[in-house]
Amino acid sequence: MRTPPCLLSLTLDSAVHNLSNITDLSPLPDHILIELFLRTLRAGKLTERVLKLFIATGKDEVFSLIQALNIQVTVTPVLPTRALRPDLTSFMNEWRTIFSRFHLIIVKDPDLKEELKIPEGFNLDVYKKPDIDRVVGTSTSTIFSGYSCRYFGYLVSRKKYIISVDDDCYPAKDNKGILVDAVAQHITNLTTPATPFFFNTLYDPFTEGADFVRGYPFSLRSGVQCALSCGLWLNLADYDAPTQALKAEERNSRYVDAVLTVPARTLMPISGINIAFNREVIGPALLPSLRLGGEGKFRWETMEDIWSGMCVKVVCDHLGLGVKTGMPYVWRNDRGDAIASLRKEWEGVKLMEEVVPFFQSVRLSGEATTTEDCVAEVANVVKEQLGSKDPMFARAAKAMVDWVKLWKSVGYSTSSPGA
Repeated sequence: MRTPPCLLSLTLDSAVHNLSNITDLSPLPDHILIELFLRTLRAGKLTERVLKLFIATGKDEVFSLIQALNIQVTVTPVLPTRALRPDLTSFMNEWRTIFSRFHLIIVKDPDLKEELKIPEGFNLDVYKKPDIDRVVGTSTSTIFSGYSCRYFGYLVSRKKYIISVDDDCYPAKDNKGILVDAVAQHITNLTTPATPFFFNTLYDPFTEGADFVRGYPFSLRSGVQCALSCGLWLNLADYDAPTQALKAEERNSRYVDAVLTVPARTLMPISGINIAFNREVIGPALLPSLRLGGEGKFRWETMEDIWSGMCVKVVCDHLGLGVKTGMPYVWRNDRGDAIASLRKEWEGVKLMEEVVPFFQSVRLSGEATTTEDCVAEVANVVKEQLGSKDPMFARAAKAMVDWVKLWKSVGYSTSSPGA
């Protein structure tokens, strides 16, 4: 006589068939989590979404099993390195427990003369100036200098999800003192729906412990695909140079355990310091195009990510995609002299007063059905409405068109450093 299955076994079998309705597996004990993973695999239910659900637990046992079974994870952290930081030893070691689980792309700023110092124990590709020249040509490689070197990583990666973190940021700790797994939180943000068409006052309704509030239309509760996740920073917030100079001693110590969807038709200053996105959906919209005349090597001396962010938000709104902001946090270290940077960035500060109303007015045609179409249309409007006001805008419009062409020719092909 066959022994009947125990209650735990029946519960696990039920969970396997209902994983589509589960949003968080982290409370499960390790041995039950591993057993659930194996049963899911045997049942042929390990879809991309379900795999992200297991990854989001942050459990080392899960990642060891994924690696042992050679299951491909569709995430690539992209780490830009600039002329101020050739030694990545402390940075990589701080992130080791998180980044060692993934394939990394490190892009060396073409202006950086020193050799990079990278500790062992990581699965990574390092792209240097000769690699960039080989892939895009010497005449094009100049657009990837400074902070814009990150965009080369976006271009050559073939993973579905890209996470990008500046090299002056370390993992943060939450209010309980627990290390924040920024990759897992970004993936959670990207793989759960966004709600841009009606604001939910109880934060992200797809987060554990939250839901849709009374009065939220049921017809909108399924949400839309989230294409961009914008994380935040502890310690040194991403202020502009005037604000940082005025509040030189101010540091952000507030860890707010919340994620919000940015409403449709609402712009935001998207910072490239700590972001993640779905490359397959909006990859071409994150682009290096606007470059200030006196652009420097500190974050507050640039505007490339702000301009790119407004472009991608317009594209997401047009295509009916969502953008989230809030967690995950990273710990951002102090760097630079804000007062010395004021002269360099003042051009960008004044620029925003003209750029924001422009992007608020942009409406794309029904013929723009892909991200590439949308970027091309935005570029045309920039050229027509802003190009005559300042040559900087004309150059930005041309760079946007060139980027779309480059993405079509390089962004879908296979390339590796030194190939």
